[in-house]
Amino acid sequence: MCGAGRSTPPDGLSSRTPHRCARGGVSRCPERGSMLTTSTDTSGREPDDRPLRRRGVQRLAYEQWGAGRSVWEAEIAGRDLAVDRLDVREGAASEMAGQILGPAGERVWIRSRRFVLDGKPVLLSTSYLPAPLVEGTAITEPDTGPGGVYARLAELGHGPVRFREEVRSRMPLPEETAQLGLPAGTPVMLICRTAIADEGRVVEVNEMVLDAAAYVLEYDFDA
Repeated sequence: MCGAGRSTPPDGLSSRTPHRCARGGVSRCPERGSMLTTSTDTSGREPDDRPLRRRGVQRLAYEQWGAGRSVWEAEIAGRDLAVDRLDVREGAASEMAGQILGPAGERVWIRSRRFVLDGKPVLLSTSYLPAPLVEGTAITEPDTGPGGVYARLAELGHGPVRFREEVRSRMPLPEETAQLGLPAGTPVMLICRTAIADEGRVVEVNEMVLDAAAYVLEYDFDA
């Protein structure tokens, strides 16, 4: 289970290899694998204060990433989404991710990103993937290609067949307030997602910190 401890800030992770960083106003979105068409410069435009509706079930369906589409594609609806901070490195899993990955968490590839929507940081995301499984693949590169990490895992024969997400809320840590530019008194939502392949093998743990004012979490599924 995803524990209730402190989540490790994306910029505070230990590293065994030098950072591979892509920073700037326009960057490649790891889940999309293609150049985003807009930058984080929103000068001259009216700000869009609508919360982003995150469709927790549909976004992770195989029909989405298996077809080479971004998990974000159905949610942004023409709005401007960019990754303005991206670090890809080898290291050790956070305490929380390590508990889920078990021995596989001793050596992982880490993908840390900050997502910016309409010029405003809204999400910090840190993924941990077992190093023996993914090293030497596009998953260890800034651009993971069409369909992102999950499509690459499927090519390795370890595509996710099940996901588990745990959601909770708290007040932000000081470093989260700074990275998300949060006004005083704004809480964050924490999502810990586990991607599970055949035979119950955990192939990714993703720890996310969301600006609670920027999101609606929607879960729509059949009875």
